[in-house]
Amino acid sequence: MAVREILLLGDEVLRRKADSVVEFDTDLQTLVDDLFDTMYDAEGAGLAAPQVGVSLRVFVFDVREIMEDANARLALVIPEIVTASDENVRDVEGCLSIPGIEETVQRPASITARGMTPDGEEVEISGDGLLSRVIQHELDHLNGVLFIDRLSPLKRQLLLKRYQKSRTGGD
Repeated sequence: MAVREILLLGDEVLRRKADSVVEFDTDLQTLVDDLFDTMYDAEGAGLAAPQVGVSLRVFVFDVREIMEDANARLALVIPEIVTASDENVRDVEGCLSIPGIEETVQRPASITARGMTPDGEEVEISGDGLLSRVIQHELDHLNGVLFIDRLSPLKRQLLLKRYQKSRTGGD
C-alpha cells in the first residue's frame, strides 16, 4: 500500500474516459488499497483511479465520518448509475485534482449505483446527500468529467483564472 501522486487539472488522463477493468487480481486490489491510502492522506472523501494516473473504471470513497451508514466506505469497480431522482440539489464541491477551488454544483438528490467489488462481487448502493454526491462526482472522473464542467461557462472561466493564479502565485 502506498500514497500515490494526485494528478492536477491539465493532465490529459483526467479528461479521458477510463478503460473497463478486465482482471480482478492482486494488481487491482493494490490499486484500491493505494487509492484509499492516497485519499486518506489528502483528506478527501473520494478518489478515482484516473486521478492517480491509472485509466481504469475504479473509485473509492469514505464518508462514514459524516454519515452513519455502513455503506459509506466502498471501492466500486466498473460502476454505473442505474437510477437517479428527478429532484436536484445544489451543494458545494471541491476536487483533489483542483485543490483550493470549490463551487456549488447541482446534481440529482439521490441515486442508485451498481458495480463490482475488487473481489468481483456485484454490489448495488443507494444513497442521498453526501453519499449520492460523492458517487456521482467520482463516476464523473471515470468519464473524463470534472465538477467544473457542470458549471456555467462564465463561472468555470472565473474559477479557472483563480486556480491558475493560485498555482503561479499571482495576485
